[in-house]
Amino acid sequence: MRPTSKTLRIAAGLIFATTSAGSAAQAASDAAPDAERTLRAGDSALQVSVIGVDDARRRAQLQDWLAEVAQAQLTAFGRYPLHSARVRIEQVAREAARDDESPVPWGQTLRRGDTAVLLFVRDDATPAELRADWTAIHELSHLFHPYMGRDGRWLSEGLASYYQNVLRARAGLLSPEQAWTLLDAGFGRGRRETSGMPLVELSRTHEGTMRVYWAGAAFWLQADVALRRDHAKSLDAVLSKYADCCLSGTGETAPTQFIAELDRLSGTNVFSSNYARLVESRAFPSLDAVYRELGITRRGDALAFDDGAPGTAVRRSITANGAARPAAP
Repeated sequence: MRPTSKTLRIAAGLIFATTSAGSAAQAASDAAPDAERTLRAGDSALQVSVIGVDDARRRAQLQDWLAEVAQAQLTAFGRYPLHSARVRIEQVAREAARDDESPVPWGQTLRRGDTAVLLFVRDDATPAELRADWTAIHELSHLFHPYMGRDGRWLSEGLASYYQNVLRARAGLLSPEQAWTLLDAGFGRGRRETSGMPLVELSRTHEGTMRVYWAGAAFWLQADVALRRDHAKSLDAVLSKYADCCLSGTGETAPTQFIAELDRLSGTNVFSSNYARLVESRAFPSLDAVYRELGITRRGDALAFDDGAPGTAVRRSITANGAARPAAP
């Protein structure tokens, strides 16, 4: 979920409540033909609906924007993680967002009956602003993992926060340097949460949002680096195997069960060893060793990249465009 203002969360919740259940079917049947599009990759599909937008040109803009974001998701392993999922796009007026000026002030992934990504877009957001925003790929990245309840919130939000930057770099929406800079900025926000509470407790209570999201992202970065460096594998490949064997869009999976399955599928203990170290941690994890290995250093307010570092190939592989294939309409 995208962190946002309480006002818009309430407003968006009310909007969704009015369009779910029985009225959702009516809305779908009344929609203009170009308001519905199905994106396909192999045997997987995203059903994209633009709700309540009368302007055909605007509907096309929103559909094209989502299709490009979905293309970024395909860079993980060439198909969508679920056989079928829905994306619903609605617009909100700028004044409804109040203190949130972003192009997509609210997004959420729901797993009620089926799996749906909800995206609320500012009605005056330009195509360029939408293209530069991270919310949609963050929410689509939640489709890579099962719902893990409050205890697993740091894992789920961390994965989405990691992939929101990595996948956009692979798709050409960011340069690799921009992706690493955005990750580093997120890690900096996470370090500023200094309550000393265990990470899992922050996850349960919805406190310390920045440490929850970005300590989680650090977990997945460290796992991805270890898999690529030591085991000739990647986080993408392990999640692809999980999607094949075990991923369901609905229901709940315990965090420890998810971690155990990832260990089993990777033939390593990369995930469980890092999980045990972080779940009860009271401070942001150190990334100094990973940065040294990848050749990432800080030069003033900017990052510098040493292409002579031992992990240069690993760093490049994380943001390299690999498995993408076109999403067919």
